[in-house]
Amino acid sequence: MKNPAVKYLKTKVEDLNVFYREAGPKDAPVILLLHGYPTSSHMYRNLIPMLSDKYHVIAPDLIGFGFSDAPHYKAFNYTFDNLTKYIQGLVDQLELKRFAIQVFDYGAPVGYRLAVANPEKITGIISQNGNAYVEGLSNGWNPIQKYWAEPTEENRNNLRVMTTADATQRQYFTGVSDKTLVAPESYSLDQFFLDRNENVEIQLDLFKDYASNVALYPAFHKYFRESQVPFLAVWGDKDPFFLPPGAEAFKKDLPKAIVKFFDTGHFALETHVNGIGEEILKFLEKLPLNIAFR
Repeated sequence: MKNPAVKYLKTKVEDLNVFYREAGPKDAPVILLLHGYPTSSHMYRNLIPMLSDKYHVIAPDLIGFGFSDAPHYKAFNYTFDNLTKYIQGLVDQLELKRFAIQVFDYGAPVGYRLAVANPEKITGIISQNGNAYVEGLSNGWNPIQKYWAEPTEENRNNLRVMTTADATQRQYFTGVSDKTLVAPESYSLDQFFLDRNENVEIQLDLFKDYASNVALYPAFHKYFRESQVPFLAVWGDKDPFFLPPGAEAFKKDLPKAIVKFFDTGHFALETHVNGIGEEILKFLEKLPLNIAFR
């Protein structure tokens, strides 16, 4: 069966609804796709059909993003620990025993937390501009890092510009040589969700908590060293946020890591899904067989 149909599902995890896309045979090896800021599982819309012939693909929306629940920021503690809690809940509810993960941007700290907590479940990791080393942080992080160091209202307000339509579109266009390859519904849908009532406050809370991810880098590195998990980095080398040295740095702890650069920016799947998809399929074919359910 070529390009099996994608199902669009919601399930209650503890007290909140988690939306996820699912495709591929349920008895096939599993790959869990984790999105980043400010997007959703929609970013994987072109990759899922490439993977779902041979793999069981699960692509959730993080809490506060996409079609998953987004409780008010005063009623929910928006931290990366909490985002991971609900992805862990989804993994447990779907009874995923062994799976590979693909991580991007915010999906990286969620996925790496998941891997540290479930090392026996992870068959491999694909990182598409999903950072875990200080070498990968560009100067674009300076305003956010200032907010980490001094969490004042002024520094919080200075970050609001990062949630505007212009800023979202720049994330998609920076480093892209042919902007006609970027689907307008991608950044438009992201902005639709960002523009929901007080959703910006959610994003500002997560900007602040991103410091917790950097603090966990040593724990992530320890997991890499001890597990020697099969690892593929597919990286847009003109990403204004996560620099190429961040991709190369994985080799310090994972000497057998495969690192592939693509001539594009942050949202590399928008412009290079075919090349990236081919690298992912080659990588997945070499992983140990895993069992999807039960």
